[in-house]
Amino acid sequence: MSDFWMQLLLTFDATLRVATPLMLCAMAGIFSERSGVVDISLEGKLLTGAFVAAAVASLTGSAWLGLFAAIAASMTMSMIHGFATITHKGDQVVSGVAINLLASGITVITGIALFHRGGQTPSLFGDARFHKIELPLVETFDAIPVFGTIYRELISGHSILTYIALLAVPMASLVLYRTRFGLRLRAVGEVPEAVDSAGISVTWLRYRALLVGGALCGIAGAYLSTSHGANFVREMSAGKGYIALAAVIFGNWRPLRALMACLLFGFLDAATPRLQGVEFPVIGEIPSELMLAAPYIITVLLLAGFIGKPTPPAAIGQPYDK
Repeated sequence: MSDFWMQLLLTFDATLRVATPLMLCAMAGIFSERSGVVDISLEGKLLTGAFVAAAVASLTGSAWLGLFAAIAASMTMSMIHGFATITHKGDQVVSGVAINLLASGITVITGIALFHRGGQTPSLFGDARFHKIELPLVETFDAIPVFGTIYRELISGHSILTYIALLAVPMASLVLYRTRFGLRLRAVGEVPEAVDSAGISVTWLRYRALLVGGALCGIAGAYLSTSHGANFVREMSAGKGYIALAAVIFGNWRPLRALMACLLFGFLDAATPRLQGVEFPVIGEIPSELMLAAPYIITVLLLAGFIGKPTPPAAIGQPYDK
């Protein structure tokens, strides 16, 4: 395999790693918003999950305990959002922004109180981290030209949380389009009055959607601090929750389309360091600052509606009065 194709393969490999938290948060956003609840708080839940996972893993030496704690913490944030917007019918955008600000402050304050490292957690080693997994038959497939390299470099060698993220996309599609719960969830985001008239609790359905979203954001946060990274640093989510929300909108609230958007954002992020100093025909060298800003620029364009007109659930953002 030539150097060019090898570099491209390694870029795709890095794309999967970078896109993992985006995929999980995007699926979380789809569940929440399909139920009619705007979920700006993806960023805060992701950051909370990252901190709790790293803190618990550091204190206990177990990445799995950190993962379960992150899921619990993120689901708690979801319940706060639900309590404000579903039970008390507060403004969903304001509530989401408040949770993001709360997460930004509480992670740093708690980190300073526990570890005295300026808001960071200690570095994680051994069982306190999720390591890369080598899939079966890697050595056997190495003998097969091209496919063997793809299997080793792209398919194998990822954290178990990356494989969970990839599995979450078809599972989300299955739940939304092939189960009774998914049918009711989509209905409550479109015509909640019809769901209520059928004797189904709109409130309970929306709370369950937020719980699912909280669990997925918790896994995404745990990935950031105990797999992709080796500790928690302040604001390490770096806007990924907002990018995931843009992927949801770009994907028109459909899991497979949102996956494509997440992979696009991940590719731009992964390709940035590899394209520095590269001269392109006609346009020349692309400034590294522009490449770094590209995912955020696309996010703004998506949220502003410049790239296609999204069709959100009809009842999104509207509190339901029985």
